[in-house]
Amino acid sequence: MNEISKTFHFDFNHPVNKLWSIVADTPRWGEASGFPKYQSTEQLQADGAVKVFGKAVIGRFDLCWEEPPASWIYERWFEQCRVFQNGPFVSMTTYAELEDKQPYSRLKIEIRFIPRNLVGYFLAHKLTRAFDGKVQQILNTADELIKAEKPDLFETDFQLSPSARERVEKAIQAIKQTPYGHGLTDKLIEYITTRQEVDLWTMRPLALARRWQVEPRHVIELFLQSVQAGLLESRWDIVCPRCRVSKSKTYNISDLPDKVHCVACNIDYEKNYSRNVELSFSPSPMIRSVEYGHYCRSGPGASQHIKGQCMLDSGEHRSLPASLPSGEYRIRTLEAGGELSFDHNSLHLPKILLRDNQLQQAGNSARGQWELFNNSQVPRTVVIEERSWLRDVLTAERATTLQAFRDLFSDQVLRPGDEIAIRNITFLFTDLVDSTKMFETIGDAGAYHLLREHYAIMGEVVRSYDGIIVKTVGDGMHAAFMTPEVALLASIEMQKSIKQIKNHACDGKISIRIGINNGSSISVNLNGRLDYYGKTVNLAARLEGQGKAGDITMSKNFAEDPAVAEILQNYDLRKHDVAIKGYDETVAVYQVTP
Repeated sequence: MNEISKTFHFDFNHPVNKLWSIVADTPRWGEASGFPKYQSTEQLQADGAVKVFGKAVIGRFDLCWEEPPASWIYERWFEQCRVFQNGPFVSMTTYAELEDKQPYSRLKIEIRFIPRNLVGYFLAHKLTRAFDGKVQQILNTADELIKAEKPDLFETDFQLSPSARERVEKAIQAIKQTPYGHGLTDKLIEYITTRQEVDLWTMRPLALARRWQVEPRHVIELFLQSVQAGLLESRWDIVCPRCRVSKSKTYNISDLPDKVHCVACNIDYEKNYSRNVELSFSPSPMIRSVEYGHYCRSGPGASQHIKGQCMLDSGEHRSLPASLPSGEYRIRTLEAGGELSFDHNSLHLPKILLRDNQLQQAGNSARGQWELFNNSQVPRTVVIEERSWLRDVLTAERATTLQAFRDLFSDQVLRPGDEIAIRNITFLFTDLVDSTKMFETIGDAGAYHLLREHYAIMGEVVRSYDGIIVKTVGDGMHAAFMTPEVALLASIEMQKSIKQIKNHACDGKISIRIGINNGSSISVNLNGRLDYYGKTVNLAARLEGQGKAGDITMSKNFAEDPAVAEILQNYDLRKHDVAIKGYDETVAVYQVTP
């Protein structure tokens, strides 16, 4: 039968960039329109491509379809198609295009059906009529929200059941009795109860910290404590390094497999705790049950980090209008093959040549264009994606170097023999000076009281600077921080805070010395807890012993870090070459006494 199509036009007094995030958000459109979720499967083809098939019951039809890769260019247009294996339609295609008409924007939406029979013919006409009204209703709402500068168009009217409400109130009270709520529990409850399911399948605390404009550590700690209180569930996802989709999920870090296969990309990849192992969250089923599925698997709304995607037949050349903000990008194919990373200056995109599963840059495209050449023997789909999405990923490396994680998830340890390779971490060791004399002077009870008070102050400083207490030994502490400048600021704060302790039996004096070093290390499971090993941590421990009361002793590598050096400009920095056990030559150390 002949194709049935209809085109709709809508004009807005808003810029294209405000409309794109709404128009292109196809998963939320699907959920808001009441479409059922569907499940999908992937099938690898002989030419290396992967076909995606969906299956769902829609009305009285039990439908199966193929879902070819969608095509789109950021803030310009997108096109999606479904090719049905059964039911009233052969295919359904949606095309949307945004045009900057200044001072207004124009949206064109075209919907096309190829009916399989008379039922499909009449149903296509019915759906196009209903589509017009539904789209106009949603876009009218979008218009009002944009005017009111409200970011969220698609919200839900989900209501907590009486039992769930009771559990929430109990959890809120429990969280408020801990140091990890930070006054953000109401925001979290509002998010869980007003957001669509597509927002709740994978909740990322770093993304919500940006949304709420609060300290990232506070949201991470809130999430970790909410798992303990029963508001959230946590899981470990091993994310494919190409398509960024989780291919393996576990609830304990010790259960993570060493190697995972991604069918969509046809690659095997290993877990990497600093790059592709993510700690993510979702609501507890006892609060709100969220069943995973697809409202729309492909399209710009489902992969917001992808700014352009286009399929080219063998031998095809396309020049597409395109402009992207400045930033870090990567170009690859949906199929297994090469990739190209580049810094974009918002002027020229790379001209891309595909040949024998390899991707090459062949100069620059004309300004405002993206030029693609497929010289391979098979069709290929080219993808351009921004790299900044990684800023929202709470990696295993970062999660396990937070004190809240150590406090609340002590049962989450690596398998014996497994290890996390930490690319760069800063270690800090403290020692309570003349502690033996203190015990002899004021007795065990009095000295132990001062020792506990000292640990309480040190621990609070470590936590407030996003560090972790790895362990305490005797009268010393081993702490770790993700960045060197934060470790330095924490050590300065420690030296200041320790003066709060009054030891009248010892002339009112209690003091510490600190050693700091940064570099690579490994985290391992030692006696049921995470610990660190390597040259970096060993030198930090040795440096602590080189100082006197009130000193902060640092390695040359640490002191010469640009951010550290800027802080040290405000202090009298002393340099020494000292002999350290385990080192054949003298070691340069830097010291300050803040």
